[in-house]
Order: sequence, then structure tokens, then C-alpha cells
Amino acid sequence: MLALTVLLLPLLSTASVHNHRSHDHSHDAAKRLPNTWYHRSDHPVNSLFKRGAATDGVTYAVVGADGWAAGYPAGPPATLDPSSMPAEWTAALNDAVARKAIPDVPVSTNANGSPVYPTGVDPNSPEVCSATFKCRIAGDIWDAPDGYVGISFDDGPTDASDTLLDFLSANNQPVTHFIIGSNMIWNPAQFTKAFNNGDDMAAHTWTHPLMTTKTNAEVVAELGWTIEIIHNSTGGRIPKFWRPPYGDSDARVTAIAREVFGLQTIIWNQDTEDWSLTNTPPGTTPQAINSSMTQWLTGSKSPGLIALEHELSEQSVASFIAAYPVMKQNNWKLASLAQLMGNNASYLNAASSTADVIGFSNILDAKGGAAASAGGSSSSAPGSASAPAGASKT
Repeated sequence: MLALTVLLLPLLSTASVHNHRSHDHSHDAAKRLPNTWYHRSDHPVNSLFKRGAATDGVTYAVVGADGWAAGYPAGPPATLDPSSMPAEWTAALNDAVARKAIPDVPVSTNANGSPVYPTGVDPNSPEVCSATFKCRIAGDIWDAPDGYVGISFDDGPTDASDTLLDFLSANNQPVTHFIIGSNMIWNPAQFTKAFNNGDDMAAHTWTHPLMTTKTNAEVVAELGWTIEIIHNSTGGRIPKFWRPPYGDSDARVTAIAREVFGLQTIIWNQDTEDWSLTNTPPGTTPQAINSSMTQWLTGSKSPGLIALEHELSEQSVASFIAAYPVMKQNNWKLASLAQLMGNNASYLNAASSTADVIGFSNILDAKGGAAASAGGSSSSAPGSASAPAGASKT
């Protein structure tokens, strides 16, 4: 079902995916600088995105060119149609369910922007462990290492991304972008600019929903199409991390992300609430964000800081730019979140956005199904540096 030319999907209004709630060009991959990266080649996700290497003879469409946005879900749907996704994704999900790797957690309902589980289901129980209710699943990431700020931005690419990217480039500061897949249709130039800056790309779903309100197949579609558009627009790179919109994940959703796509879930330990700056009325102010960031950055460095920040508006970007000198003045080590938590590996099949992509055979067919160990299958890059490859060079 996956064609040999990289194509994308048409049109979803960005306004429909920016409803946060108050809990919380031309591109040629061959030009990338070579690097060394060791990865277990039997990871099942590599068979789900078959255009895995720039050297496998595949022609990648120019990001943003005519035809680039064809072949993806028509929009704007309230819910992605799982029946339209590649059969390989469905097979991988069915395999994970058959292996009993996906917990039988009830789907929640959306009640005014918050997930509500059926009567009698405890969201803080080990069986459910909802991140919305601050329950931490083993293996999910909430904290950075002591002394580090893992820098990332949600909801890009947007019109505001240009201001952010110019600032980051001027300061030689790599970061991670948690990408809304459908936003790339509207803002391909901003995505390309971020990637060419060397920033890391991670998944933030296609339509930005409360993920625990989605069925198993819908979760796969939200993640799969987002991985696909990133993969097809970066010369074949497969994201290693994802962040659930609104921080809404639980044992079931986390397991699907891990078992089907090899994704590790990243939440945060501080919320700037910068996404609400443009609400009517605003949910916070630049002064309030500055006060919170100053408090966090002048306080304890244990644990390290993962702050929820957005490239959603010029106001949210300005809040980060105002806080950046405070990070430097207080001697935090600054790193792209994916590099920092990925042990110097931003992707499942590449060390970074500037390193070579490793090619893979169709492992799923060869093994007759997805491997049981879908999570944690990538090894760290050889050698142990004192600072991650994505750390600030200034």
C-alpha cells in the first residue's frame, strides 16, 4: 500500500488541532553529514516504513512541492479512519494484541477537554495509570537528567516557527520539535527550515486529540500517519519519541506506541501554560510565564527540567526567548530533548538529523510478525560523551 514515492496528505485546519486545555523546499537527504550510529536491525518498526534509507533507490518528493501532499488522509476529519491506513500497521497492532502486549484498558470519553473513564475504573491504578492524572508509567519520560534542560516545542510547524528557528540558529541551539503531522501540510517551509537547522523531529499525532479517547486502531492511525510524514520528509528517519497531546496517555496508549512503532513516551515535569497566551481571555501572561521559568531555573537542578513549551504563537515563542538567558546564566546544560533522552540518538534509525539513515530489510515479513520487544530496542551511540550530541554548542 505504501507507494515508492514519498507523498503526503491533504489539508487539516490548524485551528482544529490547537485547542489546548488547562492541565497542562527542496530537500536532499544525501547532503547530510555522515556519522556513525549503531542500531539493532531487527526492530519491527523498520518494516512499517519501507523507504528507510536514502541509499535504497527511493525517490523522495520535494517537501512542499506539487504532489507532495497527496496520498494521506483527507481532512479535516474529526477522527482518522483506521480502515485507510496501511495494512502493515494493522497487522502490527493485531500481532501486539495477540501477544497480550496491549493492556485491556477502557477507552475514556472527552468531557470538556478532560478524559473520563467508565465508572469503577481508577485512572491512578497500575492497570490504567493515566498520565493526565499524574500517574507515571515505568519507561515513560517525565524528568531530564540532573542539571539539564531538555528543550522541546509542541504543535509545530506554524507561522510562529520562523521566529523561533531564527533565534535557535543564531544561538547554535538544537531542540526537538513534537510535530503535528497535519500542520506540515500547511507549513512545509517551516518544517524544512527546522530540519535543515539540525533540529530533531518527534511525533505529536495527526489531529491532536485526547489519545485515551481513541480506539486501538485510531491510536495507530494518529501515530502512524505522523511518523510517515516525518519519515517521508527527512530522507527516511523514524522518530524515536512521541508526546501525547495534553499529556493524555495511559498504559494502553503507551503500549500501542511502544509495541507497534517503537516509540517512547515523553511527558514533562513543568507546564509553562504558554499555549493559553492567545486564548480569549488569555489563560496566562508573559509575566506569569517569566516568573515560573525564573523560579524553576534558579531552583534545584535535580531533577532536570522538561518544560512544556509551544511554537504555537509569537507570544509563546517570545516567552522561551525571554527565558533562554536565564537558563544560560544559571549554568544549566541545554540539549535537544530527543538527543538528551535518546542517549545521543534522536531517531530509531539515525543518530540525528545530520547523521546517515540506516537501511533495513522487511523485517516484519522475515520474522512473520512484530518482535515482542518493540520498546527499548535501539542501542546508544558508541562512546559516552560528557554532553549529548544535541547539547548547546555555545
